[in-house]
Amino acid sequence: MEKRNKIIYWIATGLLAFGMLQSGVFAVIKSKIWVDLISSLGYPIYFLYILGIWKILGVIAILVPRFKLVKEWAYAGFFFAMSGAIFSHLAVGDYSIKGLIGPVFQILFIVLSWYFRPADRKIAVEN
Repeated sequence: MEKRNKIIYWIATGLLAFGMLQSGVFAVIKSKIWVDLISSLGYPIYFLYILGIWKILGVIAILVPRFKLVKEWAYAGFFFAMSGAIFSHLAVGDYSIKGLIGPVFQILFIVLSWYFRPADRKIAVEN
């Protein structure tokens, strides 16, 4: 059971990190696709820098050992960003699979990575 959980954790974490790092870098360099996307959702272009930098820092936080509280914040930030992306697409009437599939899968990876993370990456809860 323990080996299965580690495999699930690392696959989900790897996919989460890859997706967030890729989108973070493309946001920071203001890739045309990201500029068009963020504009179509009604956000200002400078919002790309904010999202991009926080995504890159979040990836570092979840991959680096220790800093358990920072990891919790990174997972929460990723969840808020992706649920906000879904809501933003729906709010502007974009019900396309293309617009929703990325954030939906990222939420799945966030939840799986967070749930299956090893004990040494969790904050100890005292009773």
